[in-house]
Amino acid sequence: MATVQEFHYRSPARVGGQRTGSHAGMALGHGLEFVGHQSLFARPDARRLDLRASVASVPPQWLVRVQRERVAMTVRLLVDVSASMRFGSPGKMQAVAEFVEALGHSAFRVGDAVGMVAFDRRERPELRIPGWRHRGMGELLATMLLQSQGGAGGIEGLREAATLLAGRSGIVFLVSDFHWPLAGLPAVLDLLAPAHVVPLVVWDPAEVEPPARDGLAMLADAESGSTRSFWLRPALRARWRDALARRRAELDALFGARGLRPFYLQGAFDAQALSSHLLEGQA
Repeated sequence: MATVQEFHYRSPARVGGQRTGSHAGMALGHGLEFVGHQSLFARPDARRLDLRASVASVPPQWLVRVQRERVAMTVRLLVDVSASMRFGSPGKMQAVAEFVEALGHSAFRVGDAVGMVAFDRRERPELRIPGWRHRGMGELLATMLLQSQGGAGGIEGLREAATLLAGRSGIVFLVSDFHWPLAGLPAVLDLLAPAHVVPLVVWDPAEVEPPARDGLAMLADAESGSTRSFWLRPALRARWRDALARRRAELDALFGARGLRPFYLQGAFDAQALSSHLLEGQA
């Protein structure tokens, strides 16, 4: 079995929690992030006594250093399992499974829990997994996704699944090919607040770039089952590329309006590319 990839992520906002981890927390405690000083009588912890600050204080008093804790959080997956996510060879869902396995491994390394909800035309309760800290969590979720069967997708299923995550903090990875009308997506993103949403746009190379040779081609809709034949020619290739460029610009604008940057997953999952994308977004 290939080595599981690992990538690095951080919550851009402070998160609540009591379990020690790697993200900036809200609670005061024994962390490394210095906040300020308090009187020893207000916070009786002689281990944090700051002699230099105490001598310089006016009026003189014993002062202790106050720091914020770093805490663990729950990372949640919101995954599209509709039939279009099976397109390609080995397929978009295989790339998603590689990402999910890497997420499980990366989260376990920093003490975070991982949970999942999934959708096609509706929320899929059999794929609903609460946040859990376990070494094999990524492998479990990846296997569930690869074995699942989906039908038609759409914003209704996404909205139903997102409702289960409403009001939760942390990070939500929204994974889909977004091959459905986007009119209702802004309302779903608002529903997911206050979590930080990371959109993963999953496209197969075969749907990004049209075939190079002219000739008769047949396309089958993965969700409706309908087929259509057409003659592939240079003008049609140009329309193909233009349509893809418009959809990408539409997604960039829609997510950008809420300060989000989508990560385009085309082909095999690249953990280093995702790490760079997440770090650039928080720079």
